[in-house]
Amino acid sequence: MSFSDYYSGVQHIGIPTKDLATAEAFWTKLGFNKTGDFPVGNVIFMKRDNLVIETWQQDEVAGQPGAINHISMDTTDADAAFAAAKAEGFKLIDSEVQHLAFWEKGIKFFNVEGPDAVIVEFCEIVK
Repeated sequence: MSFSDYYSGVQHIGIPTKDLATAEAFWTKLGFNKTGDFPVGNVIFMKRDNLVIETWQQDEVAGQPGAINHISMDTTDADAAFAAAKAEGFKLIDSEVQHLAFWEKGIKFFNVEGPDAVIVEFCEIVK
């Protein structure tokens, strides 16, 4: 299978913030609801319809247009997607599939670098 066969669309957009409470209030005011809260890492996920924003507290942020950290694509098999991305010569940021204890059973993900240093994450929410 081709690498592009391993993902179905945008899972979330990652945007760092200097103040998590302010970011949460902003997204709430725009009609988003908090769907995930992960104190380890100060990360929250805010959702409205089919759009999910991942935001986390970070000391240094760009603070200007273009400050989005990454766009995450939804995959059901991060390991196979990683192998396909590697075989097709994509510029891998990660040397292997990464794991985090988000959601009930965790996530598996990896990142590729696109033109102009754009980061595209491929993320599997483990079922």
